[in-house]
Amino acid sequence: MATAYPPVSFHFKVEFNGLSSQEKDVQFQSVSGLSVDIETEEFAEGGENRFRHKFPVRSKFPNLVLKRGMVTDSELIKWCRNAIESFQFEPLDLTVKLLNEKHEPLVTWNVVHVYPVKWSVDDFNAEESKITIETIELAYNYFTLV
Repeated sequence: MATAYPPVSFHFKVEFNGLSSQEKDVQFQSVSGLSVDIETEEFAEGGENRFRHKFPVRSKFPNLVLKRGMVTDSELIKWCRNAIESFQFEPLDLTVKLLNEKHEPLVTWNVVHVYPVKWSVDDFNAEESKITIETIELAYNYFTLV
């Protein structure tokens, strides 16, 4: 009988639907922002002073933040620059796949209607020997688990 261990978080892939699938555009150092909060609305009931009722209103999703070593020739960065420089937004869907040791997906998140809202490059420092990291921040409507 095999024991199921929790999956490792360092083996994953990000794929953008609608962009060419260059190998360098699916490899990232980190992905954050796959979370959801439920907004609530408070209602004070007349005569009940001990508490306020809280009712669920809608789901709220933070921005998705992707980090990787800077890539100079990237379809993903061309898509981001088109939005940032020309203000021409072409929302895409993307998938984040958590992989097992055989490179097969264990869990897949489908992230719907993403578009870039921020692109940044880490500071340059002549006193350090490190890779230049670029950060891409994407807004999205929601995600679903497959």
